Amino acid sequence: MLLQLLLTVLPLVHSHYTWSPTAAATQKSEWRPARATYYAPIDPRDAVGGACGYGDLERSGYGKSTAGLSTVLFEKGQICGACFEVRCVEELKWCIPGTSIIVTATNFCAPNYGLESDGGGHCNVPNAHFVLPIEAFEKIAIWKASNMPVQYRRIKCRKEGGVRFTINGAGIFLSVLISNVAGAGDIVAAKVKGSRTGWLPMGRIWGQNWHISADLKNQPISFEITSSAGVTLTSYNVAPKNWNFGQTYQGKQFDS
Repeated sequence: MLLQLLLTVLPLVHSHYTWSPTAAATQKSEWRPARATYYAPIDPRDAVGGACGYGDLERSGYGKSTAGLSTVLFEKGQICGACFEVRCVEELKWCIPGTSIIVTATNFCAPNYGLESDGGGHCNVPNAHFVLPIEAFEKIAIWKASNMPVQYRRIKCRKEGGVRFTINGAGIFLSVLISNVAGAGDIVAAKVKGSRTGWLPMGRIWGQNWHISADLKNQPISFEITSSAGVTLTSYNVAPKNWNFGQTYQGKQFDS
């Protein structure tokens, strides 16, 4: 199946930043070799879901500028939300000269160990591979190219609005999807705080879904998140006292 391949409330908030020397790594890294294929969803539902947990990519603001990453790039989901610049190389017959695309990691391209890494197992270890929506692929190469050599580099993400926190769960179980993250794009640590609690560390469920068991009802909620660049962003009172499950709240944003 195709998906196997791809595998408001706006309260007043405040923030602080803690910079690390590693933050420079997200400016623009060196170009690295990889390959890219594309998918063309037959069913609109194919644009929903994915290993990072962002749900409907159009409604989440990611659109068609997304990518499924092979095992060596996916980092067990920690890379979700990171941005890459990708360009076509070598195959001048198929490449569109002078073009590149910027995509966000939103999915996992599962390996197929029934095939050799160089014989159809595009996303097998040790291959660095991107699976792109055909709309993105056709901006850098002609679709007939199919499995194209490309180069990629990590870049800083640019997003509109603040970081989004979608709160799900029931009772004392909270599951929080963190999305629309600028800067490094990916989150490596998250904490939550109610007005009657201290800062409570959250655990990663999968992708950028984080969880905690704590009774935070009837109190405003604050979040502290740290990106892979070592930058910490704290947004106070993101969700109001009367917050509810199934709602998305917006906090501050990382510099981009």
